[in-house]
Amino acid sequence: MTDHSDLFTLGAPLVDGAAPSGPIEGRWDKRKFDAKLVNPANRRKHKVIVVGTGLAGGSAGATLAEQGYHVTQFCFQDSPRRAHSVAAQGGINAAKNYRNDGDSVYRLFYDTVKGGDFRSRESNVYRLAQISTQIIDQCVAQGVPFAREYGGLLDTRSFGGVQVQRTFYARGQTGQQLLIGAYQALSRQIDAGNVEMHARTEMLDLIVVDGKARGIVARDLVTGKIDTYFADAVVLATGGYGNVFFLSTNAKGSNASAIWRAHKRGAYLANPCYTQIHPTCIPRSGEHQSKLTLMSESLRNDGRIWVPEKMGDTRPPHQIPENERDYYLERIYPAFGNLVPRDIASRAAKNQCDQGRGVGPGGLGVYLDFADAIKRLGRPAVEAKYGNLFDMYARITAENPYETPMRIYPAIHYTMGGLWVDYDLQSTIPGLFVIGEANFSDHGANRLGASALMQGLADGYFVLPSTINDYIARGGFGDINAQTPEVVATQNEVTGRIDQLLSINGTRTVDSFHRELGNVVWDQCGMARNEGGLRKALDRIPELRQEFWSTVKIPGTGYELNQQLEKAGRVADFMEFAELLVRDALVREESCGGHFREEHQTSDGEAARDDDNFSFVSAWEYTGVGENPVLHKEDLVFDYVHPAQRSYA
Repeated sequence: MTDHSDLFTLGAPLVDGAAPSGPIEGRWDKRKFDAKLVNPANRRKHKVIVVGTGLAGGSAGATLAEQGYHVTQFCFQDSPRRAHSVAAQGGINAAKNYRNDGDSVYRLFYDTVKGGDFRSRESNVYRLAQISTQIIDQCVAQGVPFAREYGGLLDTRSFGGVQVQRTFYARGQTGQQLLIGAYQALSRQIDAGNVEMHARTEMLDLIVVDGKARGIVARDLVTGKIDTYFADAVVLATGGYGNVFFLSTNAKGSNASAIWRAHKRGAYLANPCYTQIHPTCIPRSGEHQSKLTLMSESLRNDGRIWVPEKMGDTRPPHQIPENERDYYLERIYPAFGNLVPRDIASRAAKNQCDQGRGVGPGGLGVYLDFADAIKRLGRPAVEAKYGNLFDMYARITAENPYETPMRIYPAIHYTMGGLWVDYDLQSTIPGLFVIGEANFSDHGANRLGASALMQGLADGYFVLPSTINDYIARGGFGDINAQTPEVVATQNEVTGRIDQLLSINGTRTVDSFHRELGNVVWDQCGMARNEGGLRKALDRIPELRQEFWSTVKIPGTGYELNQQLEKAGRVADFMEFAELLVRDALVREESCGGHFREEHQTSDGEAARDDDNFSFVSAWEYTGVGENPVLHKEDLVFDYVHPAQRSYA
């Protein structure tokens, strides 16, 4: 194993002090009972800041306000309904076992731990599986229009990495429908005066006073005004960092600034190298693109994935006979077929394209074919399940997927890393809670499909509202105001950073830097990583960061709507974050889930974990830009699901 002591300083081990003990089935109930409570009359005296209004943030803001707290909430979009959760397509998992096909809370727990390649916490994942059943009841009560069978019962379908049908869905619009449910609950609290909503407002820094998170500095994106906001606790629900790769399935506005600024204030950042490649995306069509489009994993229920058997076969798909097609997932993984987990399906597609069997421009694509499903079920049934997804594909590619197979290729999608949190979802900064994709807590090295919506709503509706009570009940909140020295210092740093960006007046656009950074990270730290490429990236990223701060061009001023200034701040954070991501990937000398080191693979090309040396969470402590960070290890303990080589054959 290579010595990477030049990349970090080893810090003290990290222990999750909030995690309860005892039988796993009772840990969450035990934690809730042991937690201190705040009586309803006293809740009105406390303020909570929630940053983000997606499924995690929207559900948290609505629930905390319903409990009686005064919530101040922020989103940089023009409406909470435009949060990126709206883009989720395929479904949400829950262990309801409506199909009577062998599902259970324990099986969902097992599938999630195994799917994450044994790099997640057992206690957190079991809690998630338990709460999953409550989420469906909550959303049905809100009127979320889940798909139903002819008799009126809720319908379900399969997703990758499982052999049961536990995924509830609303055609290909599940995220949108769930977000509307959370939004209407949030809107009710806004109307009641319990939530003070600040749209088009971006968090630019975290205010820490006496070691506790006590507020944020935020900029009004329309007027440019910078203000400070105070509370007894701060909740970050700001999503993932996939846009560090420039091309991803994320909305262009999605960014890592909130968690990165909190990291620089003392919050540890965990497992940044765990980024998910989604196997079912529309291939890129040229250098002009600024993002990629997801095709839901649910399509793999009925669509069959194949490539021509012959290398370099450029015939149209309908001219390639069955005996000259390779349905490679069905061949290599017969037990799961096209529904293997995302990391495995993505690497398999890359391998086929690398061998010269890819289809479409540049050979960077594989076929997702619905011909058999249409023949078996009929076109109306396929339209009912997937029609909006087929329409989206047709608009983007000008190809009719009912008549010719879709072309798909892997792309950056979800991020399993994020700010480190304990069992209570509290970061290493007391009073800073992190929920949804912004934290690292539940998915290990690979997220199973249809689990993002589950985690976001579990955190926001059920977990955070119980655990934040315990923190607030313990008190110790001194008075702070705009003149408090820590507040003044933080606000001055924010304005100084903006002034510095505007003063550069260089020759390169923000997007050109972002695209170059994304190319470096994708090429060297994408679907496959090796030491040489990662070292190359670690050399180039600091150089690119220096070029950014000396030659970026930002027109306009800070006292107006200025989208180039917004992007510049986020890309500046990506420039720093990317270095930690690559460093984490280099230090982790194993392959697990979405983190695939070419030096560490089995004889048949699968990920080879090293449980003896790397069965831990990597929690990084910030020490300065370009400085070696401190690595704190949280050991992972498996009492119920014992690590083994993942097999989906």
